[in-house]
Amino acid sequence: MLGLIVTAAALVGGFAVSRDFVRRRLRFVDAVKRPSAPLIAGIAAAAVALPVALLPIVTVGTAVALGVGVAGGVASGRNAPPPNPP
Repeated sequence: MLGLIVTAAALVGGFAVSRDFVRRRLRFVDAVKRPSAPLIAGIAAAAVALPVALLPIVTVGTAVALGVGVAGGVASGRNAPPPNPP
């Protein structure tokens, strides 16, 4: 049960953080508008998280969920309007 919670947190956290980062920092970068940008970001996030999969609670599925969350966040963030200035 704890592993499922960690996997869900990785999915939602990866989505939220990457969407916010793309909306705030990468809104003027042309490379993020390419169709392959979410795929590349998701694969990179999963590859970085794979060594952590050696821990007992974190599995390969958690690393894949993080990659899917990051890819979804990048795709969502590049299509979203920029946030309102403070």
